[in-house]
Amino acid sequence: MEYYSTSNKNIRASFEEAVKNGIAPDHGLYMPLHIPVLTRNELEQIKINTSLSSTAYLLSKKLFGKDILEKILEELVHEAINFESPVKEVSENIYSLELFHGPTMAFKDVGARFMARILHYFNRNNTTPVNVLVATSGDTGSAVANGFLNMEGIFVHVLYPSGQVSQLQEKQFTTLGNNIRALEIDGTFDDCQALVKRAFADETLRQKKILTSANSINLARLLPQSFYYFNAWSQIESENLVFSVPSGNFGNLTAGLIAREMGLPVNIFLAASNANDVVPEYLDTAEYKPRASVKTIANAMDVGAPSNFERILDLYDHKHNRITKHLYGYRFSDSQIREIIKNTYESTGYILDPHGATGYEAARKYQNSNPSSDIVFLETAHPAKFPEIVNEIIGKQVDTPERLKAFARGKKDSIKMSSEYKDFQKYLEAI
Repeated sequence: MEYYSTSNKNIRASFEEAVKNGIAPDHGLYMPLHIPVLTRNELEQIKINTSLSSTAYLLSKKLFGKDILEKILEELVHEAINFESPVKEVSENIYSLELFHGPTMAFKDVGARFMARILHYFNRNNTTPVNVLVATSGDTGSAVANGFLNMEGIFVHVLYPSGQVSQLQEKQFTTLGNNIRALEIDGTFDDCQALVKRAFADETLRQKKILTSANSINLARLLPQSFYYFNAWSQIESENLVFSVPSGNFGNLTAGLIAREMGLPVNIFLAASNANDVVPEYLDTAEYKPRASVKTIANAMDVGAPSNFERILDLYDHKHNRITKHLYGYRFSDSQIREIIKNTYESTGYILDPHGATGYEAARKYQNSNPSSDIVFLETAHPAKFPEIVNEIIGKQVDTPERLKAFARGKKDSIKMSSEYKDFQKYLEAI
């Protein structure tokens, strides 16, 4: 399948080229030239076999079957996605899609593990190492680092804002060693993302190094996130299903909208944001005004200039009226998020993480005026990843799974760096 740049549709690339390059040469984001549509029989197959792995394999064949041999693709998918994403009812007709059952207990395990194996496959005959640059505001860094851990010929460089991720999230990518390096940046997530983008735009540097990204700007990270939307749909009998998506860099929601274009029978998506509400503001006003991010307790959503919104604009030809036909925006302050977690726990016994809390409350607000809807909100990370916040709110200690305890016991090893590009450039030239 061919892919084009959102900045210039005449710039085309194969799937392999798009994965290896991360972004297009004109610095646009890659999008599929033609989004494949599932047949009725294929949708029925997904509905019958509700395992995430089987859904992922069927959709992978549809998306990537012309680029990778079927037998190899099957092996890659089943190795990458060897866990489930169950749907659980939290309150009447509102369901949690639990995306925290993978190795790092966050939704990004799906895309990160898939991309790691795809990139390793494409790089199998290359003796020059590939450098994966990833900016993170939380779970991306841990999912990518663990997904690529010990992958021969691939080195991962995780850039994260100092003091702005939870201690447990930080431990998940600063304690691994081997081919994983953590860069602790004196700045915000937007500064980290800007450094990565500038490195990709540095032609002199790219002549010396093979660079790619593992953020959701990379198609191999983004497109697999469509898998669990279909998988959630297969687990619920509903004629009026809505998805509520905690949204930061908007890769997760973009994947859902692409799933809809592929034939997922869902028309409405809710973009649930924290105080970094540039997209809900756009939906209200038709004016897109990126700005510096602000720190919140839902830190993985602390993004003031969401990269993937460019893809949403492209998907709907930059037409505000087309976007708002399918996308509604909600925003919640830190104090509101705290109240949501507290009230939900007291009324249902379900423990939300700060990000899933925005998705749940957006679902409740939408349901008030659309009572016939069944709404699935994405619970994007295990609440035990945010003990400093969640424990205080609910007044008890969240049970910490053993795999998280193992990360917590590790010793942090990071390289402190300013947000100046010259320092990052010097680091990359020296590796």
